[in-house]
Amino acid sequence: MDLHLHVFTKVVEKANFSKAADELHMTQPAVSQYIRTLEQSVGTRLLERSNKYVRLNKAGEIVYHHAKEILALYAKMQYLVDDLTNHASGAISIGASYTFGEYILPHIIARLKKQYPLISPSITIHNTKEIIDMVNTYQLDIGIIEGFFEDKQMNAEIVSEDQMVIVASPKHPFLTKSEELRIKDLEDETWILREEGSGTRQAADHFFQLHEFTPKHIMEFGSTQVIKESVEAGLGISLLSRWTIEKELTNGYIAMLKVQGLPFKRNFSLVSRSAFQTKALKTFIETLKGYMKEQAM
Repeated sequence: MDLHLHVFTKVVEKANFSKAADELHMTQPAVSQYIRTLEQSVGTRLLERSNKYVRLNKAGEIVYHHAKEILALYAKMQYLVDDLTNHASGAISIGASYTFGEYILPHIIARLKKQYPLISPSITIHNTKEIIDMVNTYQLDIGIIEGFFEDKQMNAEIVSEDQMVIVASPKHPFLTKSEELRIKDLEDETWILREEGSGTRQAADHFFQLHEFTPKHIMEFGSTQVIKESVEAGLGISLLSRWTIEKELTNGYIAMLKVQGLPFKRNFSLVSRSAFQTKALKTFIETLKGYMKEQAM
């Protein structure tokens, strides 16, 4: 049945029988037969088909959601059995929010692959909310998010501290001031922020609440890189992690404003759903913690 579910999820994700067959290295009639057998097993049609599309009906949505969880559990069972060989090997699915995923995780994965070449990580980068949802539905073995998340069904552990600062164009007039700015001095500035659901946006909103501050002008972007380019171009200022701006600070593309109460500190946290960890996953977590400890020194 796990193969039937695997074929079904592939058809759904490709929205096409022939594309799914190509990726699965199967014939299209074989894929169609797997889908028919699955539909007969659950007692109803799961897909609406036409010459132009393949899409889920209501029953299909239910089966697809649970199929992803079942397949993840099958994989985890196999990894745990493989662990009996005492080798750190096999696939692990890692999710991370944008700041950690784009600026820190690549260095950790490089170290992991160098020391443990038999581990095969797959990486998903999304905003904090999406990563939590994917861990919760077993689509990811583990997630690294910004801030701290608490849920009775999930395990969460703080692994590092992050420092956030306010950045501006190197031509910003406030950079000529020798004294520290008050957050109130920045109320007329345009604040360039990440979208709702982002850990960086959550941190910014928390920072504003702590200082009882409400920006008059806000621009939203779904990418930290776009925010940095916009700050450099003089469109506004932003609150960003120090991890994300090291190259820009070194090259003088952007500058930090001296503001009272900064740097603003938040945490990076590991989140997982299952109490079981494969040897490969444990090795990744140890590598991550070791790297973050070194960076904090």
